[in-house]
Amino acid sequence: MTKLAVILSGSGVYDGSEINEAVLTLLSIEESGSTYQCFAPDMEQMHVVNHLTGEVMVNESRNVLVESARITRGDVKPITELNAIDFDGLIVVGGFGAAKNLSDFAIKGAEFSAINEFIKVATDFKNAQKVVGYMCIAPMLLTAVYDDITLTIGNDADTAKTLEGLGAKHEVKDVTSVSIDIENRVVTTPAYMLANSLLEARVGIKNLVDSVVSLSQ
Repeated sequence: MTKLAVILSGSGVYDGSEINEAVLTLLSIEESGSTYQCFAPDMEQMHVVNHLTGEVMVNESRNVLVESARITRGDVKPITELNAIDFDGLIVVGGFGAAKNLSDFAIKGAEFSAINEFIKVATDFKNAQKVVGYMCIAPMLLTAVYDDITLTIGNDADTAKTLEGLGAKHEVKDVTSVSIDIENRVVTTPAYMLANSLLEARVGIKNLVDSVVSLSQ
C-alpha cells in the first residue's frame, strides 16, 4: 500500500492551503487505496486575509499548523517530523500559503526563498528519488530544490516566464492534465490556477495523485 506525505500551508486560498485542493487530494489518495499523513510548518502565517472581503486583517495572527488542522480534523503533524524514509511519495497542496508561508514567492517573485524546513523535506525526497506531486502555484517551489525541472502551473505567461528564468522548463497544460518529469520523478498540475469548479479541479488532482501512486510502485 502506497503511503504519501501531504504538506499543507494553512487553511484558506488567500493565506494558506486551497481547501478544495486539499480535500480533493485526500479524497483521491483514499480512492487510490493509498494512505496519507498531513504535515505543516509550526509558524505564524505571513498575514491573515478575510476571505469574505479579501482584506488583510492587520491586527490578527494565526499559526500555520493550527490552521491546517482545521482541514484534517486535527490529524496533522509539524513538518519537522516528516521523514522521507517513512513515505513512498510527497504531495504539496497549492493556495497562496505555498507562496506566503512555505516561501516568500508572493512578495519577492524570482528572488524568493523557501523556508528551511520545507527545503530539507523536499531535498530529502529528491535525494531518495521518491515521487512528488505539486499543484496550483506550489510547483514554483520545485525551482528551489531541483535543477532542470519540467513542470506546469497551467498557462499563465508571466508566472511561467518567471519560473523559466529560475531554470525550469514550463509546459502549458489545461486544468485536467498533468506534467510528468520522469527523470526527476515529479508530477504537477494547474488545479485552481485554472479550475472554475470542483469538477474541473478534481480531474487534474486525481490524475496527479494517481500518477504519483503509479510511479511510486
